[in-house]
Amino acid sequence: MTIGFASPQDAEDAFYDAIDEGAFDTLEALWDPSEEVFSLVPMGAASIGRNAVLTSWQPLFQGGSQIEIEVSHLLWIETEEIAIHLVEERVKLRGQPDQQPPVYATNVYRKRGDGWHLIVHQNSPTPPPPGMLPPQMRMP
Repeated sequence: MTIGFASPQDAEDAFYDAIDEGAFDTLEALWDPSEEVFSLVPMGAASIGRNAVLTSWQPLFQGGSQIEIEVSHLLWIETEEIAIHLVEERVKLRGQPDQQPPVYATNVYRKRGDGWHLIVHQNSPTPPPPGMLPPQMRMP
């Protein structure tokens, strides 16, 4: 079962609420019902297709969510059918002080007949400070 949301922001709020609350059924419902979806998280393989994406998220929800995510919106690009949100995620273990550097995520939403659905979640760790990468890996 999937749920379409009234706006991309409603879908995004539901995504992060589902993670914070350990509500896998909500997470499952907000992903687009097609196989044209993917998720990529740091140190993990890309999950392509609805079943693979949902399977990759299940371990996070076993025994209830142990993480909290604070989200800051950095950039939105939205059209009538596609929305791309760049966000900063501050992830911490429940009950622990915030000790991790932020993670940057791109969430992409598609509008279907029943509303907005998540089609891409990709995040990456914070880049290292300037001068920390070897010369051959430095960004322009």
